[in-house]
Order: sequence, then structure tokens, then C-alpha cells
Amino acid sequence: MPPVSGRGGYGESPHATPPTAVPDPEPTPAGRDAAPRTQARTAEADANPTPGTPPPAQARTAEADANPTPGTPPRTAEADDHAPGTPPPAQGRTAGQGREVGQAPAGVRRIEGLLLGLAAGDAAGWPAARHRASRMPEWTRRLTRELDTFAEQNATTTLPVPIALNQPPEPLRLGPSDDAEWAAFAAESVLTAAGVLLSDLSRSRRMRAAIDLAWNALASEVAAAAERAPEVESAVLPLRARISVRAGLGNLAAGLRPPATGHDNPHYFDDAACIRACVLAVVHPGDPHAAADLAEFDARYTQDGDGVHGARAMAAAIATALAGTGTAADTDAAVDAALEQLPESTEIGRNARHAVKLARAEPNGGAFAIVPLLEHQIVDHVYSYGIAAAETVPVALALATAARGRVGEAVPAAACLSRVADSAPALAGALTGALGGGDSLPAAWREACRVLSGCALPRLAGTDLVELAALLARTELTSPKPKYQGMTRT
Repeated sequence: MPPVSGRGGYGESPHATPPTAVPDPEPTPAGRDAAPRTQARTAEADANPTPGTPPPAQARTAEADANPTPGTPPRTAEADDHAPGTPPPAQGRTAGQGREVGQAPAGVRRIEGLLLGLAAGDAAGWPAARHRASRMPEWTRRLTRELDTFAEQNATTTLPVPIALNQPPEPLRLGPSDDAEWAAFAAESVLTAAGVLLSDLSRSRRMRAAIDLAWNALASEVAAAAERAPEVESAVLPLRARISVRAGLGNLAAGLRPPATGHDNPHYFDDAACIRACVLAVVHPGDPHAAADLAEFDARYTQDGDGVHGARAMAAAIATALAGTGTAADTDAAVDAALEQLPESTEIGRNARHAVKLARAEPNGGAFAIVPLLEHQIVDHVYSYGIAAAETVPVALALATAARGRVGEAVPAAACLSRVADSAPALAGALTGALGGGDSLPAAWREACRVLSGCALPRLAGTDLVELAALLARTELTSPKPKYQGMTRT
């Protein structure tokens, strides 16, 4: 059982930056008081729902009725471009089908790089094997735990690893795990927003409505599972997720709305939303502030404080990288855009500036050279989980800087930091992949990481990230916004 905190939730970090007064997902009108912590739906949330948001007690949305799998977006015009009988990428494409990496325009290649770099970083971290082992029979994981206990009790230095024994070993082979699948979950919202379901809304409202639909569809699953369990926390769900995501979904199922779902959350400070923010940035290439605002809207479902700041920073960095010119200055521009989103008074802001300073002081040393510095000056070994955004985002920004945007250097260095290896390599891979494009990854890594296994979100098993990148690149939402007389049309 994770440690109990004074905030009232389990798994609280004793060193996390305290949350500020809870803002509303939409800009707060002047003079309005910040929303207090609550366990019930506010009158304002009832009066001003996000378009497409169902009442919290409603088990299914119109979208869910139209799509048997909760959270699955409707078919878009882009999806209909596939040959007859060919499923969209979330329904079973395999590597080797469709277009190969590197045969696309620059914009598509950068989105490919974002997705494949994130997936490669996800796969490179040691926790990925444990996540993927969830697809093995339960007894194999139990045996691993028993062997670990044996090693502890007998003082042996031979440590166990996930095993297959007499089972097919495919789930344990190198490949993406939970981070890549939750990134694809965010991509589904982009495709939903580009479809006909929300076409009567403005560009910005469509994206927010699609995000809300996706979260409420998952929350309806939580509500249904909770009816069969003594409490929400023990509900058996057809997904695996971070503590912050599980808590946020439980809050939604109980009737709360953002920002309370992220504020009343034991892991409000973690980096789950940072992973999703990397993908949401494709909606605003070249516009880091708009990308950060969209990332915050999504982050408020599961995060607060540094968890939200980290999501804003990663979205701003990726949005800048997607519009890069292919020069060495792109990396610094992306990292600087991220730093602009991090208040200096926060833990994540202080850590990020210090980490980037360390990286820029070693311009010729490369990413591997600063690993000990980050380990000793940024990474915190006190708390029981290494997923605090105040650690992983600074590490990702610093390693991208030291690697000069090279994914093949940033990801292995991030994987060396074992405490933050669950997500820092994925964040570093997303940023450097967006800077270098899909063909900046070695061919063997592209093939090993382009297809999702469904270890966290089973319905996404078989999703081809290269095909998903092509769908994202062809949507209107991911194209730069046209400008008229100095104004941006939304």
C-alpha cells in the first residue's frame, strides 16, 4: 500500500509542489473565486458543461452508443480513405502494412518521429518489460515476485526478470508499453475532433469536446465496474493506468468535474498528462502557447500543480519542434518554449532551469556525460514512485539539449536514469523524435516499436503508429491555422 498523505489520498509525494488554488479548465472570468476542493458537482459545472459532455450519472454518451467500444472515435474522412475492408490503425494494423517510414512529407515525418520516438523511449526503459508482462499469465508474474523475495531473504545478487517459462515469450520482447498506448488514446481525441460528430463546433471547441467525450466514455466504464465492486479503487477495469488516471476516472464516475478530478487526486503531481500532451501538441504546430493551453485542458482531468505545468511544457516544446526548420537551433527553441511554461517558483520550474543549465554547460560532452549530474542533482530517491513531473520533464529537456536533438543519444541516456526510466525516456524520445522525424530512428527500433501490444489499453492492440501519424497529419486540426489581417481564425 503506498504511503498515506495528509492530502487524504494514498501515494502522495512528500516533496511534491503544493497545488495552487484550483483554476477552471476554461479561462476564469475576472473577479471569480477559485473553485474550492469539493466532492460534488458544482453549480457552475452544471450550468456550463463542455459541449458534448454528458451528465456524470449518465453511463453512456451518444458517441458511446454509436461505437461499441467506449472511447473509440467515430470513423473520420481520413479513416475512410483506407481500402475497403482495411481497419483503421486502432483496430489491428500490423507493421509491414501500408507506407514505410521516411516516404512522407516533412510534417508527417515529424509526427511519425514524435510517436515512434515516444514509443522507443517507452520500450527502452526497464519498466516496459514489467508492463508488457501483464499480457502473460498471472502465475508467471507471481513466480517473479517469489524469486525476488527469495533473493532478498537469501542475500543473493542474482535478481529475477519477467519470465515466460513454457509460455510464448512474445509479450516480453522489446516494444512499447503503457506510455505509447496512452499517447494513442490522446491521438484518438484528435481524430474524433476532426470527424463529423463535432463538426458543428469551432476548431478549438471541437478539440475540447472530443477530449471530454473520451474521458467520460472511460469514466462510464469505471462507473459500471464500480457497481460490481465494493469500492471504486478495487474495481476491475479493462485497462491499466497510472494512479492519477485511475483516481481521475474514479472522480469522474463519482460526479466530479475538472479541475476537481485532478486536484482531489493523490498523484496530481505525476507526468501522466505530459505523455498525452506530447500528442495533443500536433493540433497546434508552431503555436506553443495554444498547444500548452490545450494540454492543460486535458491535464486537469488527472493532474494539478506540477503535473499541469509539465504537460504545458511538453506540449509547448513539441509544438515548437513540429514547426522546426531542421537546424541545430530547433532544439534550443523547443526547450526554451518549454521553460516559458514553467513558473520559476515551482519545483518543476527550478529543476528544469537547473537541468538545462547543466546540459548547456557541457556542449561537447553529449547526453551520456550529464547522466551523473542529473542523477545527483535532479532525481529524487526519497519517494516510492519515479514518475513526478518535476523530475522527468527536466530530465527530458536536459537530455534533448545535451544530445542536440538526436533521438539515438537522448533515449539511451534517459534509460540510464533507472529511477525515472518509466517515462523520462519516452518524453525525451517524443521531443527528439519530433525534431528529427521518423527516419531519425534506426530501422530496427522503428519496426520493433511501431505496433502497440495492448498491455495497458487492450482495445488498441495492433495499432500501427506510422499509420496513426498519417491520419493525424491529414486532419484539418493539425494544419497550421490560416491568418487574416494579423488575426488567427479559430
